[in-house]
Amino acid sequence: MAEQATISPLKNFFAGGFGGVCLVLAGHPLDTIKVRLQTQPLALPGQVPEYAGTFDCLKKTVTHEGVKGLYKGMAAPVLGVTPMFAVCFFGYGLGKKLQQRHPNDSLTYGQIFKAGMLSGIFTSAIMAPGERVKCLLQIQAGGNKKRFAGPLDCIRQLYKEGGLRSIYKGTALTLMRDVPASGMYFMSYEGLKNLLTPEGSSASDLSVLRVLFAGGMAGIFNWAVAIPPDVLKSRFQTAPEGKYPGGFRDVLREVLREDGLFSLYKGFNAVMLRAFPANAACFLGFEVAMKMLNWLFPTL
Repeated sequence: MAEQATISPLKNFFAGGFGGVCLVLAGHPLDTIKVRLQTQPLALPGQVPEYAGTFDCLKKTVTHEGVKGLYKGMAAPVLGVTPMFAVCFFGYGLGKKLQQRHPNDSLTYGQIFKAGMLSGIFTSAIMAPGERVKCLLQIQAGGNKKRFAGPLDCIRQLYKEGGLRSIYKGTALTLMRDVPASGMYFMSYEGLKNLLTPEGSSASDLSVLRVLFAGGMAGIFNWAVAIPPDVLKSRFQTAPEGKYPGGFRDVLREVLREDGLFSLYKGFNAVMLRAFPANAACFLGFEVAMKMLNWLFPTL
C-alpha cells in the first residue's frame, strides 16, 4: 500500500513548478544530446554517421558551439515547466483523490499507476508544443544560417506555416509517451520511498540522499517506458511538413526499415545519464519546496 498525502493544489503548483525548474537545469544538456542522436540522418553507404554516440555528440557540440550549445532550446521548457509540473502534480493528486472512498484511504500501487497516467494526460497539452519548439531548436547546428532565432521566432514561423496544428504537431505521440511513462514515474517513486522508509518512520521524513535516490530511479523507470515513443516523437516533430502523411505509423515503419528495432532506443545512454540526476533534482526540489510551503502556510 502506498502512503497518501493531503493534496493542496496551490502548494503543488509552486512546489511542482520549482521541481520542474530544477529538472530542466540539471538535465537539459543531455536532453540536447539525446535529441541530436535521435534525429541525425541515416549515414549513406561508406560514410560515417554525424555522431558516433553520446560522448562523440557531446564532444562535437561543445567543440563547435561551446557549452551554451548544450542549452539550446532551454527557454521553451523552462517557460513551460511551472504550469506543466503544476498540472502534472495536480493531475496526479486528482487521480489519487478520485480513487479514494475516504480522504485518508491509502492506495494500491495499481491505483498510484492510474493516477500517474491521468497526470500524463493533463500535461500533454502543455508538453507537446514545448517539445516541438525545443526539438527544432536543439537540432540547429552552430553557424550563421539558422532557421529560428529563438523560441518565439520558432512559434511565429510554425504558426505562419501551419497554424496551431503545426505548433501542436506530435501531440498523439506525446500522449503515447507520457501517459504510461507518468504512471511508472509516480508508482516507482512512491514505491521506492516506502521501501526506503525505516519501520516506524514516515516517508515524508526521508533523508535528502534517499529522496535523491528514489527520484533518480523514478526517472530511470519513467524513461525505460518512454524512450521508444520519444524517438518517434522527436523524428516526427522535426520532420519537414508532409514527410509523414500517415502520422506516427509512417515514422515507425521508416525507423524499423532503416535502422531496425534497436533504433527505437537511440539516445538511450544520453537519456539514462540525464534521467537520474534530472529527476533526483526534480523530486528533491518538489519535496523541499513542499516542506517550506507547509511550514509557511500550514493551513493553506
